[in-house]
Amino acid sequence: MEIQGVAGMPDRTFRRLTGVRKRTFFEMAAVLEQAEAVRKARGGKPNRLAVETRLLMTLEYWREYRTYLHIGQSYGVSESTTYRNIRWCEAVLITSGAFTLPGKKALRTSDRTYEVVLIDATETPVQRPKKSSAGTTQARKSATR
Repeated sequence: MEIQGVAGMPDRTFRRLTGVRKRTFFEMAAVLEQAEAVRKARGGKPNRLAVETRLLMTLEYWREYRTYLHIGQSYGVSESTTYRNIRWCEAVLITSGAFTLPGKKALRTSDRTYEVVLIDATETPVQRPKKSSAGTTQARKSATR
């Protein structure tokens, strides 16, 4: 499997690039392969991209949140094809139920402590000189008559 030059990457670099470990990537690819086999058995249109490439495209979208147009240009497909492939991967992975994120309760029961820093970024009023209509408007009025 040679996917855009990432197959030979060290595990740490692969995780930095995609956001998941290689082991998780291959588990996701296996789930997608099963769904692809079912789709082909039903007579679905064959996809030009390999399942691993579509998964990498989806992970890149999640990780970098680039536009479909930019991702499509990277893989040599159209924007609509990129959208369909990413939505298909998302739907299959969600319905499999094998890959979930921990909920809020898991964070509460965690042994880690989180430090939260709040930044007040509200707008503050700035005092500016008040415009007086007496100085500028009257001069113009008198000049036009």
